[in-house]
Amino acid sequence: MSEGPKAPAADAPFDAEALERARVFFAHPVRFLMGAVAMDGLPPADLPEVAFAGRSNVGKSSLINAVTGRLHLARASTAPGRTRELNFFIADETLRLVDLPGYGFAKVGRGEKNKFQNLGRAYLRGRPNLKRAYLLIDSRHGLKDVDLEAMEAFDLAAVSYQIVLTKADKLKPRDVAQVTAETVRKIARRPAAFPRVIATSAEKGTGIPELRAEILEACAV
Repeated sequence: MSEGPKAPAADAPFDAEALERARVFFAHPVRFLMGAVAMDGLPPADLPEVAFAGRSNVGKSSLINAVTGRLHLARASTAPGRTRELNFFIADETLRLVDLPGYGFAKVGRGEKNKFQNLGRAYLRGRPNLKRAYLLIDSRHGLKDVDLEAMEAFDLAAVSYQIVLTKADKLKPRDVAQVTAETVRKIARRPAAFPRVIATSAEKGTGIPELRAEILEACAV
């Protein structure tokens, strides 16, 4: 007698079936849709969207590429802080991923820098089809003051956001566990923070299956 799907472990919210479904979904066609420099240039709000935010050089492009299983879908600039627009990617023609302008270390004038950051904030406040934002944090450094400012923006916009630790392969497993637990503690009282924190490595693939499943669950795809 064959057994049914196994329930996920207490610390693993997704079972093997959910992880495989997410893998298959992102194996479908994914393409760059458009870049937008102003709110009136956004695509129609007719599909669910998830957004990726984080400090410059935190690894947003690498993570988007890993989630979608593509090498060069999102292009990382050689100079930190050069993403100056909202970049939209569409997966299976049913779900959009949005790369928000990076914050911190942007090599632009203060006025121009604020323009990009304000565009990101306007998107968070005014996008009704945004299902979740993923705030990327370098696992080697943990939450910084500039990240707390981003979390305040998410909380004020009442946008559900989830912390994704990047570059976890650069740490020992016990250190990854420690920074994950510390991050969970720090976001516990944040009104819009999703309670699960995912440690990932775009290079090694760690946490990528779980992040894919989180995206599908958030978007009810």
